[in-house]
Parts: sequence; structure tokens; C-alpha cells
Amino acid sequence: MQVDQQNEVKQPVRSEESKLPEDRSQGRSSRRWWILVLAVAAVAAIVVSGILPRIHARADLDKETAEMAIPTVSVVHPKRGAPAQEVVLPANVQAYIDAPIYARTNGYLKHWYVDIGAHVKAGQLLADIETPEVDQQLRQSRADLATSEANMNLSKITATRYADLLKTDSVSKQDSDNAAGDYEAKQATVQSAQANVKRLEELQAFEKIYAPFEGVITARNTDIGALIDSGSAGGSRTELFHIAQPDKLRVYVNVPEAYSQAAKPGLTSQLALSEFPGRLFPGMLIRTANAIDQSTRTLLVEIRVNNPTGTLLSGAYAEVHLKLPTAATAFILPVNTLLFRAEGLRVVSVNGNHRTELKPITLGHDFGSEVEVVAGLTGNESIVVNPPDSIVAGEEVRIAQPAAGSGESQQ
Repeated sequence: MQVDQQNEVKQPVRSEESKLPEDRSQGRSSRRWWILVLAVAAVAAIVVSGILPRIHARADLDKETAEMAIPTVSVVHPKRGAPAQEVVLPANVQAYIDAPIYARTNGYLKHWYVDIGAHVKAGQLLADIETPEVDQQLRQSRADLATSEANMNLSKITATRYADLLKTDSVSKQDSDNAAGDYEAKQATVQSAQANVKRLEELQAFEKIYAPFEGVITARNTDIGALIDSGSAGGSRTELFHIAQPDKLRVYVNVPEAYSQAAKPGLTSQLALSEFPGRLFPGMLIRTANAIDQSTRTLLVEIRVNNPTGTLLSGAYAEVHLKLPTAATAFILPVNTLLFRAEGLRVVSVNGNHRTELKPITLGHDFGSEVEVVAGLTGNESIVVNPPDSIVAGEEVRIAQPAAGSGESQQ
């Protein structure tokens, strides 16, 4: 056993040089393989480290380009129209009753008793006219009446006498009939003379000019000694006085045809005049012409305004604020939201997916910077402001955030 152990110990260990040739060949192949792997890995690392950043940069650039290609738009929300809109229109103020005063007889003005601005009562004497010709004609007609009455009385006596004589056959029937006919003719003559006297008396009564109603004298166009021509004459007429009743006023307004259906009797209104800045006078629309004027395409309406103190003057120019009812579904949009296309008027709305929709709408009234939309909207839309002409339905958009402190919130 000891010998064997010694033999085992004495056996030398085989060195690298003592390895077989095939072992040495396999080691060299393994090293070359690992070197190749390491070289490929190094090359791959170099390639990857150079290409990947470029790929990421291009992807980021493509993403940024795509995002920048999405247009940014500002939106507004439709405002619900008021149940009654106010329309301001020019108007003319007139007295409720306004009349010129003419003479009904010819002569010369003897005296006048009132001047402009005078408040007069109904039946108050305004002036006296001297009518010498009418007075003379009246005297003559009265004399003619007296003559006719005397002839009628004589004819009556004759007719009565002939009627009595006819009973005794003292006169013929023909003579009695002639006497009765003459009496009837004389009666007709008297009636004619009486009518002429009455006519001249009425003309003479026109020597006094009375106020036909309570009011204010707004004009006096005559003076003492002026020649007065009857207002019923065929020539030119000159009014002696002009009288107006200012406790109530008629205000006439020409309402545009677009508002004609809303202008109905019973609407309230307010009257503004330049001489009363900041003050409004209430009125009420009481009647309309019920017809459109073809020359102006307007509806004439009358507004009544109470003026018990006479503060407002007839003939003044005023502005009437009419409160006209509108449709409950009407909405208000700025005019820069409208898009005019060949297929018709459109607005562009943005849905919840930030996609555009082109909505057809129907306009109502035009308020200048804003328009009324009576059909096509529900009121919940986000409407694009200043939409580009190239915009199409389904296009993706980005909604701009509202500026700090803006009056309306935008999505």
C-alpha cells in the first residue's frame, strides 16, 4: 500500500505544454468565439447608442408636429335671448287733439282775446269778427220775411173769405181754389224767407270765435283789422288760431317689418327726449295700422303717453324704447362666429371628443355686433370664434384656455 501511494505521489502533473494538440485547438476556438461575441456586442452597443436617440428624437418630432398641426380655437357659449327685447326707434310726439281754427264768415278781425301759450276752456271766446256785409244781408232778409208774412196774411184772409162765399155760391169754385192755392204759395215764401234769415243769423254768430275744446293756443295768425276769409271759401285759407290738447299725447312710431308681428296693442314702452337726459316717460301701445307701408316697409303704431302737467311738448322728437316679446328658444351669438358656405349659413361647434361639427342655423334679428339665432342650437354648444374657411366637419381641434379674468368660461 505504501508503494502504491508513493507511486501515485511521484507521478508528475501534466503542464499546459504537455496537453494534447486537440485540447489546445479547442481553447483557441473558444477564445476567438468570445472575442467575436464581444466585438459584435460592442458594435451593437455603438450602433444602438447612436440610432436609438435619433429614433426617439424623430418620434418626438413627429408627435410634436402632429400636435402642432391641431388648430387651437377659441369658443363661446350661446346666450339665451331675453323673453323681451328692447328696440329703440325714432318717434314724433303729437297732441291727442290738435286742430286749426278758421273763420266761417267774411269780415275784419275786430278783437282777439288770447295769445300763444294761453290755456283756454271749451267754449271760451277767442276773437270777434266784424261782418258789415253779413249784417246788412241779415237786415234785408228780415225785411223780406216781413213782406212775405204780410202777403201770406192777406192771402189767408182772401182764401178764408172765398171759402165762406163758396158755401152760398157767391163765387165760383175756381176762384175759391185760386185763393187757397195762393195762400199755400205765400206760406212757402214765408218759410223760405225764414230759412234765409236763420242762415244769416248763424253766419252772424260766426263773428265770435270760440274754443272747441280745452287746450293750449299754440299759434295766432291774425291781428286786429286783418281781412278774414271764410274757411269754407274756395281760395287760400288762413287759420286764425291753432289749439292743442296736451294732457295726453299721441306718439307715432314706424316699426320695421321684422318686428311688426311682435308689436301688439298693450305693449309697454318708454319715451326718451334729449331735453330730459336720463329720464323716461311711460307709455302704452294702443293701436297699429295693421298694414305695412310699401314705401318704408314699416308698421305705423300709436303710443299713448299721459302728460297731465304738460311737461312734454307736442311736436317734439323722441326715442321710443319698445319692449317686444321674443321666442323663448332664441339664442344670441357674436357675428364673428358665423360661417358662410355655399350650402348655407353655418356655425362650428366642438363636441366632447374635440371634434368639429358644422351646424346649420336660422337667424332672427341683427343687433350689429350680435345676432339672434332662432333655430339650430340647443344652448349647450361650444361655438368656435372666427372659424377658418378651410375648417371641415370631424376635424380635431384644441380649445384655447380662457385668459385670466375673462368674463365667460370656455372649455
